[in-house]
Amino acid sequence: MNRTVAGVLAVGLLLAGMGSAVADSWRPIKATTTTGAAFESAEHRFNPPERDRGSFEWRGNLRDDDYGDGHSVYLQVRVEGYSWVRYDGKQRQSVRLHHSMRAGAQRHTDHAEIRVCRNRGSLHPDNCSPVRKFSASR
Repeated sequence: MNRTVAGVLAVGLLLAGMGSAVADSWRPIKATTTTGAAFESAEHRFNPPERDRGSFEWRGNLRDDDYGDGHSVYLQVRVEGYSWVRYDGKQRQSVRLHHSMRAGAQRHTDHAEIRVCRNRGSLHPDNCSPVRKFSASR
């Protein structure tokens, strides 16, 4: 192999590695709120297939934003059109959450959604924030 070919291959490998590093770096999630609940100091990343089977990984603080209302809070996350998965918080507290989710039938996850809700009990409907949508292409 001559030096020119070796140099081109080395540059190609370097650029491919840089692309992987950018693809799996943490990105901020804007504070997501609804009356009585907040998901803050949050971030996410889309992992490549070789890390955690291409999952959507997220972390942040789920906080009860109204201690006096007597209601608990929860976060809902879903990927690739699957059902919502619920992560419960605690009344009058902030809870640090960190999870990875993946579309089981796929090699990697490209799309995910998050919303935060206040559990108002069985007599009243829960109130939830607007859905935040994420895409690996951004």
